[in-house]
Amino acid sequence: MVEFEVPEIDYDRYSNRQLAVVPLAVLAVALAVLIGAYVLTGSPVALGIDFTGGSELTVQTSMSASEVRSSFDTQPVSVQAISSESNQYVVTFDADSGDVSDFRDQAQSSGMTVLGSGTTPASFGSQSQELALIGLAIAFGGMSLLAFALFRTFVPSIAIIISAFSDIVIPLAVLSLLQVKISLGTIAALLMLIGYSVDSDILLNNHILRRRGEFYESTYAAMQTGVSMTVTSMSAMAVMAVMATFFGIDLMSQIGFVLFLGLAADLMNTYMLNLSLLRWYKFEGVAR
Repeated sequence: MVEFEVPEIDYDRYSNRQLAVVPLAVLAVALAVLIGAYVLTGSPVALGIDFTGGSELTVQTSMSASEVRSSFDTQPVSVQAISSESNQYVVTFDADSGDVSDFRDQAQSSGMTVLGSGTTPASFGSQSQELALIGLAIAFGGMSLLAFALFRTFVPSIAIIISAFSDIVIPLAVLSLLQVKISLGTIAALLMLIGYSVDSDILLNNHILRRRGEFYESTYAAMQTGVSMTVTSMSAMAVMAVMATFFGIDLMSQIGFVLFLGLAADLMNTYMLNLSLLRWYKFEGVAR
């Protein structure tokens, strides 16, 4: 079994400003990307069929996924294999791509057997957007209240909130740059990220503020658990994303990719941004 050693970083070499500037700069760039995308397209990230509506066909054919994709006059949003043994695919189209009956005719004329079809109205997609935003807002608000309830002090609590916010924004900015269309699976991954972020940040805050011991001794004790946990989760998410991509499971691939990005951001935010705020609070702020 491979043993993972968490290195002890010499934090004395860096000022609080030096530690905080990198994660804050990354957060600023991520926000700029999302704002720019919103100004240019009307949405900070590309929206999938779950949020815009569209049409979907389930077909059976001996053709490959690329051949299925090229069989339609309109480019499908995705062609996802659902059964390698029976050669079944789910073919998805945007709401403004055309009528589902036209797609059925094109599939049948190409020799495919249409097993099923359906349409998601744009109004339903709009409702899904609202529910997703409400869900994220409730989860983030609950996390913020929990942070203040646990520590009852502004700086440690706001450090947790800023870190969690950055953990969400950075993956969304990467998805926006890559033009990956988000789905309900993306929202599920973002909700999971809030939990991961709170877990690692509370672990660090609790070790430094509530346990006896020197500041850096408490920091390294928290890192032994927190970094090991995060790196293990990142490895699992990377494997899941690669395997899901290989087998054409788009939902799991997207969840794994988003979680991997968010966990990587969490390492930076927890042990640079959050730590710098805690050190300032402990030695220079109101906790002196």
